[in-house]
Amino acid sequence: MMGGSGTGVTTLGLSVATRLKCACLDTEDFYWLPTTPPYREKRPVEDRIILIREKLESVQSSGCVLSGSLDGWGDPLIPLFDAVVFLAAPVHVRIERLRWREKERFGTEALAPGGAIHDQHEAFMEWAAAYDAGTMPGRSLPRHEQWLKRLPCPVRRLDGTKTIDELVQSVCRFLNGETA
Repeated sequence: MMGGSGTGVTTLGLSVATRLKCACLDTEDFYWLPTTPPYREKRPVEDRIILIREKLESVQSSGCVLSGSLDGWGDPLIPLFDAVVFLAAPVHVRIERLRWREKERFGTEALAPGGAIHDQHEAFMEWAAAYDAGTMPGRSLPRHEQWLKRLPCPVRRLDGTKTIDELVQSVCRFLNGETA
């Protein structure tokens, strides 16, 4: 599962994994080294690949949902994919969701001017808002579109504004080989 920040990729990944009774891994857990505050230091690419590959191998018998973005660094994992789901949502929806998530995760005080992560939060929101245009470095819609074209497995595009139940059903139908 992949898409821009705030499309619901992590939520959908967890929900599909629950429905399928399989493991769910999120690329963010491998991308960043654990720091306080979080999201300050990237894990080296080689280490990310090794860790994800090890985790995927450990759950191979029961299957796994991998959520998050791998473009730009995760190509060695592509042969392990059976299918990819691309989730999209309008920028205003994504930003609203991200503001709510960040407030829940870090608290209003930390995000407020002068707060512990205010500057980091504002930079993140600016970066996330630029996803569709691709005007900031890193994950972007243009990069994702190019990456999706290179995948040898089936790809399903879904509307991230649908309810989680609708999305889970769509993903399960896709994984079962249904065309719509």
